[in-house]
Amino acid sequence: MVRLEQILKTYRSAQGNVKALDGVNLHIEKGEFVVICGPSGSGKTTLLMTIAAMLRPTSGKVSIDGRSLYGMDQRGRATFRAQNIGFVFQDFALIPYLNVMENVAFAGGAAANGRRDARARALIEKFGLTARAHHKPSQLSAGEKQRTAVARALLNNPRIVLADEPTGNLDPDNAAVVLGDFTDFNRSGGTVIVATHGLTAEKFASRIIYLQDGKIRP
Repeated sequence: MVRLEQILKTYRSAQGNVKALDGVNLHIEKGEFVVICGPSGSGKTTLLMTIAAMLRPTSGKVSIDGRSLYGMDQRGRATFRAQNIGFVFQDFALIPYLNVMENVAFAGGAAANGRRDARARALIEKFGLTARAHHKPSQLSAGEKQRTAVARALLNNPRIVLADEPTGNLDPDNAAVVLGDFTDFNRSGGTVIVATHGLTAEKFASRIIYLQDGKIRP
């Protein structure tokens, strides 16, 4: 399903070019729950954003179901991402002036849509956020923010969910709830890829990949 071939990503710095990803080869099958482990700075976020069609690699090929993501133009990638990929950001990335309902529904586009709003309400109820639906992010706990971010990622019924350190800001109980939500999505046939430097997510994984210095380690 997801295939990365010889992915190199370099950034310029005052000290010269830095390799965030260094010759990464990776194949993830449909329906896997993959956890990518590694310390801060190992390249996990860069890897996720590359898979999500958000960050073009310096070289190499990224494909999903045989379609080259970076062979598409920018509009094509955006459309493909909206139709196939849900992304949960490390810092939640909720829009501060929108409430929970609006943040979740926003993933479906700016135009009003009854089906989209019904789907958003159903997800808000599923994640126990109904009483907070009209609260803004500043009025939410960390766990509520993360559940809102997960609901938003699932709004468009994606085939793949990517999550960057989804439990890093959560207590153990809330972390277990979020990872349980990913497990439910995975059991329904979805593919989950989680990046983390902790161990909390490992027991939920069907496969664990270790990343260090931009390279996959045995």
